Parts: sequence; structure tokens; C-alpha cells
Amino acid sequence: MSHQEALTSYIAAFVSELVHNGGEDIVVSPGSRSTPMAMVMAEHPDLRVHIHVDERSAAFFALGIAKASNKPTAILCTSGTAGANYFPAVVEANISRIPLIVLTADRPHDLRDVGAPQAIDQIHLYGHHVKWFVEMAPPENSVAMIRYARTVCARAAAVALRAPAGPVHLNFPFREPLIPQLDKEDLFELTERSSGYVKIQTGELTLRKEEYQEIGESINEYSRGIIVCGPIELDGFSEAVTKLADSLKFPILADPLSQLRSGEHEHTYIMDAYDTFLKNEDAKKYLKPDVIIRFGAMPVSKPLSIFLKENHGVRQFVIDGGGGWRDPGMLSTEMIHCQETQFCSSILPFVEEKKVTRFLEKWVKMNEIARTHLRRINDIEELSEGKLFSQLAESLPDGATVFVGNSMPIRDLDTFFHSNGKSIRLMANRGANGIDGTTSTALGAGVSLQPLYLVVGDLTFFHDLNGLIAAKQYGININIILINNNGGGIFSFLPQANHPKNFEQLFGTPLDLQFEHVVKMYGGHYELITDWDHFNTVMKKFATTQGLKVMEITTNREKNLSEHRDLWNAVSQEISRILEGEC
Repeated sequence: MSHQEALTSYIAAFVSELVHNGGEDIVVSPGSRSTPMAMVMAEHPDLRVHIHVDERSAAFFALGIAKASNKPTAILCTSGTAGANYFPAVVEANISRIPLIVLTADRPHDLRDVGAPQAIDQIHLYGHHVKWFVEMAPPENSVAMIRYARTVCARAAAVALRAPAGPVHLNFPFREPLIPQLDKEDLFELTERSSGYVKIQTGELTLRKEEYQEIGESINEYSRGIIVCGPIELDGFSEAVTKLADSLKFPILADPLSQLRSGEHEHTYIMDAYDTFLKNEDAKKYLKPDVIIRFGAMPVSKPLSIFLKENHGVRQFVIDGGGGWRDPGMLSTEMIHCQETQFCSSILPFVEEKKVTRFLEKWVKMNEIARTHLRRINDIEELSEGKLFSQLAESLPDGATVFVGNSMPIRDLDTFFHSNGKSIRLMANRGANGIDGTTSTALGAGVSLQPLYLVVGDLTFFHDLNGLIAAKQYGININIILINNNGGGIFSFLPQANHPKNFEQLFGTPLDLQFEHVVKMYGGHYELITDWDHFNTVMKKFATTQGLKVMEITTNREKNLSEHRDLWNAVSQEISRILEGEC
């Protein structure tokens, strides 16, 4: 049998198995060495092939698809530095627990380490940032090797999805000639086990009934408990955790990415302004808990993280369905590896129904004081970063997905986006917390989630301009709200700002770019927002406009800093005044 026939059969078997195991999307960056796999994939009727020239943006685009669908999503590139450009997205997928299947083409073994062009060491290229690595055997058409290709594919999909989900890496050495034989009518026909070679089943982490009972009875001993929910996306979790909070009468400190601030679930015990009032020392003493129950990744809020550390002496339960160790402060007294929704539902029968406590009333009171003062941001007539996030829920249509950039946008979301009854899904890349690939990830999510909004700063937008090509190529509808404060606004809030000598050069980093030209280059629609009436008008207009749409809001970094500090100080003063009166 010819090399071409063996190459084709081997790859076709792999691709068929990928589809059988839930693979629906593949993001391909053009290259020579990946030719056989790319051409075969393009022939499969049930596989959506997305072409993205820039490998870094391509990987984040696939990350967004997987993030939105929770299905194994593949990326394919040629040999050499192409795979190295996947690295940031692979890291993000690993920490954020996103099922990504990384397929890198490679030179055959005899052309490695001998000076051959476009050849680098791709063995374990991503180190410990992937869950599994396989150096694939060279293609053959024997029965044993077809079974091998199918089995490895099934294992890769299963490992990527198994909790905690994450990326896997398969490296394919291909020998020339690279053109597959595509004229076969039965290209994807599997002669053995046509519905998939091996079915891999994994269960969710859970506990014995006796263990749920023991934990429930332990928690019943406490009356001043809090529930902390960091970033988490899990079916049924919102309803389950709010029912648990209702029984315990514990407040829920809900990170914006916990999906608890929006939706039809019960909002009575949702605390959404803690990032502001936990800056106050008096409030932290007033609200000191005796037990903490935590779900999800680490919250965005730094004041909350400090509050947790300061209460290191209290009992802390960390529930993690991925079996990880989400406890950077080493604060947990019980690390419980159990699926989070299952935990809330299973512990509920063993939790005593409590009455509203004075402790809960304190939290509600502090939260309302902070919310009342923070709403004053809406009195500002000028364009304001804080006001944007305060009005976001009202401006967005029901069912919208909002992807938020890191640095200041995610923190303003935490501060100003409060509890509401709309169905709004909030997303961000909070694994490694980088600004790279944000636009591409959002566009990937936009493949299946609509209507889609992206809120980013100018540096983040600039960092991934190449990613905008996906909107043009695939007609993805995305509404981008670009906050342009001409630099790194977050650094004005950090200690570096107290050293002004080289601050602008090293941290402010003004770009002085006119983004309108970039948007037009990609065939998008652009509006420079002049005031809030203009903003609302454009939001409504863009809601019925197709493709890439960018609304640029220009703000001033120094003024933004003073607006935030004035509000925080007002809240702190009011809290201290009230607590002094109670004493």
C-alpha cells in the first residue's frame, strides 16, 4: 500500500473518531506540514472548520468556542514556531479548565535536530500545562494502527473533558508527500465499530451519604457563616446554592463570574457590593464570620481575598468538583472534592432550616449602603467607566452574553454590576488573568452565543487586533464596547502610581491610536460615543446591525481614579458613622 493511502486512512480514522467523541469544531491555521490533516478535516460533513491565520488568535478563538459549548474543540497548526504561538491559550485552558485538543504537525523523526527547516523540539512542548501528551506513531494503514489512531483520539477527548477539564496535546509526525487521497467514496467509513471505537465513561466526584450528613451537621453548629462563590459555570448551581443559602440564612458573596448576579433564581441573599464595603476595617470586624463555604475559582475582588486571609482562623470548606486545590492562601480546613451542584443538593436534607439572623441582617445592611452610594456614579454626566458598568444590565438585552477584559473592566464589573433579574451570562479569561487573546476568545464564544458583547480597554483591544479577522471571515455578530483611557488604567490604582517619575513610560503606556481605521479595515461599523444619549442610541442601532460593531468611549485615567476613590471613601465614611452609632 502506498504512503498516500496509509496517510489518508490513518488521518480519516482519527477525524471520524473525533466527531464520534463530540468534536464539532476545528480551528486550522494554514501551513505545509499540517496539510494532510487539514485537507481530510475539511472533507468531513459534520466538522465545522474555521480558518485563522494567526496561531495565537486561533488558539484563543478555539478556547472561546470550547468555553461556550463545553465540548472538546481542536486546533491544528504546522510544525515549528506555529505551535509555540498556541502557548498562552493552552495555559489559559489549563487553569480555566477548558477542553482543548491541540494538534501539532511535525517533521518525521529523522528530520529532527539535524538542521531541517521549520523544525523545533515539539515533544512535551507545553510541559505541565497540558493534561496529556502523545507523540503519535507515524501513519500506517494496518488494522492495528487504525485502532491506535482511533483509541488515542477517544482518550484525548475523554481526558480533555474529564474533571478538571483542560487541554491535551497530540504531536503528528508527517512525511512527504503530504497530499492525502480524497477521491475515496468511503473516506470516513469505519469498518470496525462504526459508531466509535471505545466509549469512555467517567463519573462526577461525589461523597457518601454519611459524609454529606457529617458535613451538614458540622455546618449546623455555626450561625455566622458566609458562602463565597467565585467564577463557576455549572448547570443548576445557581438554584442549588441559593436554596442552601436560604436554609442556612448565610449571605452569598457572588463574584460577577459566578453567574449569580443575573438570572431568575432567588436573589435575596446575594451580596454584590462587598468589594467596596470590605475595604472598611470597621465593616470587616462587624461582619466577621465563624464559618466560610467556598465554591468556584478565586474571586476577582482583592478586598474579599484579604478578608478571607484575615479570617484564617475560622473553619473554611472549599468545594471543588474538579478535584483541584483552589486555595492560594492555604486557608481551607476541609477540601471537599465533590461536584458543586451535587454537594448543595445532597447536603440540604441535613441542614437545619434557620431563621433570619442578626448576622445576615448586618451583611444585607452593609451591602445596601454600598449599593446606594455606588449608584451615585449614575449622576455623573460625563462619560465614565464606572457608570458604563452600572448601566450595563439595563442597557443589555435579555439573554445577552458579556465577555469582559481583564485589568480595570473586570474590576469595574465587580464593583458596579449589581444583582438583576435578566438572563445575562458573564465571561472572562480569569485563568492566567492575561489580556492576550481576549477579543479572539469572545469571538469564539460568539459562534454559539448571541447576542454577544465584549467590553475591553484600549491596551487589551490593541493586543489582539489580529483576532478581529474572525468576525469578518465568519460574519460573527459582536458588539465591542471599547474603553479608551489611552493606556493602562489599572496601574493608577496600584502602588506604582506613587512614583510618578517614569510612571507614564513604564505603566501608563499611552498608545495614541485611532482605532476607527482598524475597525474599517476589518469591514466593521464604528461609532465614537459623545455622550450617554448617544451611547443608548448606538446600542439600539447596533442591536439590529450585523457583523463587527465597535463603540469607543474615551475616558480620562486621572478622573476615573478620583471617581472611584470618592465613591469608596463615601461608602467607608457612611459605614463607620453608622457603626460608631451602634456602638
